[in-house]
Amino acid sequence: MNVDFLKRLLWFAVLTVAQVFVLNHIHLFAVATPLLYVYFILLFPRNYPQWAILLWGFAMGLIIDTFSNTPGVAAGSLTLLAALQPFVLQPFIPRDSSENFQAGMDTLSIPQYTWYAAILTLTYNVVFFSLEMFSFFNVLEWLQCVGGSSLLTFILILVVENVRRR
Repeated sequence: MNVDFLKRLLWFAVLTVAQVFVLNHIHLFAVATPLLYVYFILLFPRNYPQWAILLWGFAMGLIIDTFSNTPGVAAGSLTLLAALQPFVLQPFIPRDSSENFQAGMDTLSIPQYTWYAAILTLTYNVVFFSLEMFSFFNVLEWLQCVGGSSLLTFILILVVENVRRR
């Protein structure tokens, strides 16, 4: 077994357990829930096979859906995010980087990593809450959920990334 696979499996397990047992029970102002498992998709390196990213994303989404009572919402949203991740990462990669470049605060500049994480987090939350509510009759509630959860998730991602890079 590859060490990279074991690290990825450990991140998968830690983020899934943290989401299911801790973060799913946090609802700030009844609209903002941190969805930290999105960070798992941000960790994939530049030339990781697309099919593998999609498979990891779907598997994590399916497990989160199972324990969160959101049938298919997280799986669909995380699979879409896994499909978009290489394309969102590409503009931020320096030209002289290696083939297995992994985005992080230490490899990208802090502003670039912030934009990268913000784009993917906001995209995920828009898709997630659109699928969860499946209507735009409560646009204000939808905006509160998307904005609050995106901000909370984004802050947690920056904290975890900052701790990870030390």
